[in-house]
Amino acid sequence: MKQFKRIIVPGLILSVLTFSTGTNPQAKPVSRAANPSFVVCIDPGHPSETSNGAASHGLSENRLNWQVATRLAHRLSAMNIQYVMTKTRENQYVTNRHRAEIANYAGAALLVRLHCDEGAGRGFTWYYPDRAGHKEGVTGPPPNVQRASRQAAYVLNEAMKPILRGYLKPNPIKTDAATFVGGKQGGVLTGSIFARVPTALIEMCFINQASDAHFIASAAGQEKMAEAIAAGIARWQQVGVR
Repeated sequence: MKQFKRIIVPGLILSVLTFSTGTNPQAKPVSRAANPSFVVCIDPGHPSETSNGAASHGLSENRLNWQVATRLAHRLSAMNIQYVMTKTRENQYVTNRHRAEIANYAGAALLVRLHCDEGAGRGFTWYYPDRAGHKEGVTGPPPNVQRASRQAAYVLNEAMKPILRGYLKPNPIKTDAATFVGGKQGGVLTGSIFARVPTALIEMCFINQASDAHFIASAAGQEKMAEAIAAGIARWQQVGVR
């Protein structure tokens, strides 16, 4: 049984979807055409069954994801865009399956997954699922979700470029197969397998790189990132699935 509850955070009201652990993950989602309300699911990555997130330069990926997520929520609220969040507090443990199911049951127009990367690169990178995988008796995402996810990643990326110009460089858009977990699971991330709504994951920056770390550690940098993602979401609301 699903239900909505209001979670009050200082200066912010979060609409969070909760449901019992017995929920059927393959239940038919609410389509965008059937649901005139445009709802975005914000997913601050970690902690999950995968890990607690990266850490570098004194920064915690888990904390950064949460900080940007709450700033993004403020912006969407100001833009009159409805949203749900997959966590109600920074260190809440939520499995990747559960995160996708929250988006599904909200009938979200988009599941935006916020992460930070480590490695030799710099800048921000979008990832989307381009194939189906199999896990826990479930196969997905279906072809229509794959197509919509690809479209969303490109729309978000283009909208973000001018806002982050001079701060972070945009990287080529990649598929789940290019991620560590996706590569181990036949090219699909766990959250994507269970997603029945468009889903895109952003690695907002490389926190082991000094310049990226300096940007995302600051309140101004986090606000700029939230602004850029919100602009992408607004553009997705206008464009939608074609």
